[in-house]
Amino acid sequence: MMLPTHALAGMALALPVAAVAPEAAPVAFLAGLLGGVVPDLDLYVGHRRTLHFPVYYTVGAAVAVPVAAVVATPAAVAVAVFLAAAALHCVADVFGGGLELRPWRATADHAVYDHFNGRWIAPRRWVRYDGAPEDFLLSAALAGALWGPVGAAQEPLVAGAVAVAAAYAALRRVLPGVVELLVDRLPDPVVGRLPARYRESGASAGGRVRSPNGR
Repeated sequence: MMLPTHALAGMALALPVAAVAPEAAPVAFLAGLLGGVVPDLDLYVGHRRTLHFPVYYTVGAAVAVPVAAVVATPAAVAVAVFLAAAALHCVADVFGGGLELRPWRATADHAVYDHFNGRWIAPRRWVRYDGAPEDFLLSAALAGALWGPVGAAQEPLVAGAVAVAAAYAALRRVLPGVVELLVDRLPDPVVGRLPARYRESGASAGGRVRSPNGR
């Protein structure tokens, strides 16, 4: 799933907080946003492995949520929502497409790395790929659910996420070709720092396929 969907889904986890403790809602929505985004900060460094911890985030959330319900401090609520959002992000990626430049081809068998069991989890493809029409519809539905409860201060975040989601969904199938053109023109040292899916993409486009050392 695309990043805006993860961000909005994380924020949606704060809706129960807004219902029972409105004073904690702003920090809860922000924590949900961050929890939904942080796992994808590994996009160019071991994507869906370096910062994706489907088991550990889930265990952390299972501990933090009841603690927050009892303690009910802003910090406890923020930690609980953050961990729950990060866990949801990682688990949701399992139900999306595989880790490949053109995930609609469904050729990759890596969705998310399970550090606890030491293996990759295969993609389920309920949402066929990040930026698919159903992915955008999910973003729009989440935004609709959030629009009133988040309040005027955070409504621009929701609107911005939907706008990014719409643009990404519209361009998603064009982007791999753009990436291939750019990679083929980059210096070898730069290409060597890119994820393998970008370096190897030239094979399907007739471009150069370069190893990290430039050969």
